[in-house]
Amino acid sequence: MASERRARGEFVRGVSGFRHAIGDPDFPAEPGRYHLFVALNCPWCHRATLARSVLGLQSSITLNVAFPNRTDEDDPAGPNLWEFAPHRIATLTGTPLPECTPETGTGQGLRLAKEIYRAEGSEEQSVPILYDKIAGRIVNNESAEIVRMLDQHACALGSAVPDAGRLRLYPDDAALRLDIDRLNDLIYKTINNGAYKAGFSSDQAAYAKAFSAYFDTLAKLDGLLSDGRPFLTGQNFTEADLRLFPTLYRHDPVYYVRMKLNGARILDYPHLWRWLCRVYAMTGIAEAGSLIHCRQGYFGRSWNGVVPSGPIKPMTYPEAYLHPTLAGLRQVSI
Repeated sequence: MASERRARGEFVRGVSGFRHAIGDPDFPAEPGRYHLFVALNCPWCHRATLARSVLGLQSSITLNVAFPNRTDEDDPAGPNLWEFAPHRIATLTGTPLPECTPETGTGQGLRLAKEIYRAEGSEEQSVPILYDKIAGRIVNNESAEIVRMLDQHACALGSAVPDAGRLRLYPDDAALRLDIDRLNDLIYKTINNGAYKAGFSSDQAAYAKAFSAYFDTLAKLDGLLSDGRPFLTGQNFTEADLRLFPTLYRHDPVYYVRMKLNGARILDYPHLWRWLCRVYAMTGIAEAGSLIHCRQGYFGRSWNGVVPSGPIKPMTYPEAYLHPTLAGLRQVSI
């Protein structure tokens, strides 16, 4: 049971409680109807912002961004709550973060993500939240399902990208879907959630197991890409690539230290590094995330709240992602 695993010091992720879908009778696929509540430091939110961006939905699905540090013990609502607070000062920059917004999706100007849930009788407090502005209801708060439904209904939702030029993250080809599903399962268990199992487990053996699985999978994926394929399943960017990217984007500048994943950098895996740079160069990818938010959010919650200044070698991040040859490979086209 989850409670027993937590008692043993293992990190156990909670289960999302809102699992409706765009396309259900109550939630038709319409342009301008839906809204996302996210935090840019959260990798699960990063999945949703990536999908919104690469599918051309920035204009038709509105967005609010929470401050990367949650509320503290002095907050009247309590600690550890996502807050829409564009006025808050980031310790990393000494200024407000321009991406942060007030809450505009409900029309009520709520301060906390938890208040969006409480309006529906729920005590959940996680992001991302996919919200129906017309019905005034939460549609879904499971990132994998949000990505899938945005892909499925991109045209009806008002994508700005013509059908012929738009990515399909989960194509209709049955064999390709099996490949994506297999990779998704491996990546989630050992990389996406595996990073948290390493970083937040309080048991040494549980940490060591997650650490080993994480780096074993990095080696396998580096080997997979060694045949020259540009993306994990072949020639096209798919859901598997989208789900891997948020963790690897964070690894060198954040997870290497914060999640105790100091076995190697992504720079030490030449084929994965080249893949990471290739994905980062795609239209809309860089704008869908922020390492300033990541560094502020992860380290700002650590024991003393001080955010590390590095890494600075071989160069700062995310600038490093513009240089595939940093991993020692010859210059290649991306």
